[in-house]
Amino acid sequence: QVQLVDSGGGLVQAGGSLRLSCAASERTSNMRFMAWFRQSPGEDREFVAALRRIGGNTYYGDSVKGRFTISRDHAKDTIDLQMNSLKPEDTAVYYCAAGTRTILSSVRSANAYNYWGQGTQVTVSS
Repeated sequence: QVQLVDSGGGLVQAGGSLRLSCAASERTSNMRFMAWFRQSPGEDREFVAALRRIGGNTYYGDSVKGRFTISRDHAKDTIDLQMNSLKPEDTAVYYCAAGTRTILSSVRSANAYNYWGQGTQVTVSS
């Protein structure tokens, strides 16, 4: 059973930056996609970004495109999310996800991922 541990959340002022990191309990070589989602109270889990392990293609939600960057640290075998120009509406719990059977057409769906981190809180003050 793969375990994901996400970290790096915190409190930041609007316009600031944070970097989240996701570490897996075993190598992610069998994961087709790694992704980040976020969820605010009373809201559905929202797709933020995804990275395809083979080829390294990246995909972003419309609300974060141009501000957030998902990347893989090969040395640490982590999936990182660099968040710049943060806005109060980015406030949420951010979850790392990994999918062994995820296909491209479903990359933005939370149901396409079978492993999840515990979540890390990101709070952006105005």
